[in-house]
Amino acid sequence: MKLVYVFDAYCGWSYGFAGTMSAIARRHPELPVDVVSGGLFTGPRRRPIRDFGYVQGANAKISDVTGVVFGRAYDELIADGSFVMDSEAAARGMAALRELAPDRAVALAEALQVAFYRDGLSLSDDAAYRAVAEEAGLDAEAVVRAFHSPAASAAAEADFRRTRDLGVEGFPTLVAEVDGRTAVLAVGHATVEQVERRLAALAPA
Repeated sequence: MKLVYVFDAYCGWSYGFAGTMSAIARRHPELPVDVVSGGLFTGPRRRPIRDFGYVQGANAKISDVTGVVFGRAYDELIADGSFVMDSEAAARGMAALRELAPDRAVALAEALQVAFYRDGLSLSDDAAYRAVAEEAGLDAEAVVRAFHSPAASAAAEADFRRTRDLGVEGFPTLVAEVDGRTAVLAVGHATVEQVERRLAALAPA
């Protein structure tokens, strides 16, 4: 069995789910996890945040349901509504981090979201990847170089294709791949206990 975690670094519900995902990864070190960037804000959806009028209300609901905190620096970053969430850039950054530390991809995905939603760092800027890399004990300059590389762009596009191939339409989505089949474990939000029950139902008798 393998888990596939399809998230978007600019998705608030993915941020809210990060704690659950990290807990599942810690509880099941025997299960490999592919972390895939979904590409929520690409193409015509790559617009100033003011165009998404529901953001603040949605964030309040995410906080109520999951307990995550949206930081003051984040509030300041988006305050005038001009900030553009670019999921292609975020996917390149995730690919760069994943390349440097593939076995820590789940933790790095969470750290990337903390950099944005708590620390107010744009995921289009080198500073976000330096901060995440340094906190994780990775070579920050190597991560930044990878972020700007053609390989990262190719990896981001591959992630978007895989998201489509899996039929994922909402983020986050966690699926299990078992014997060539996929089973959905969570979409949008789930507790650790809910995911554990769904995992247990997939285990051989």
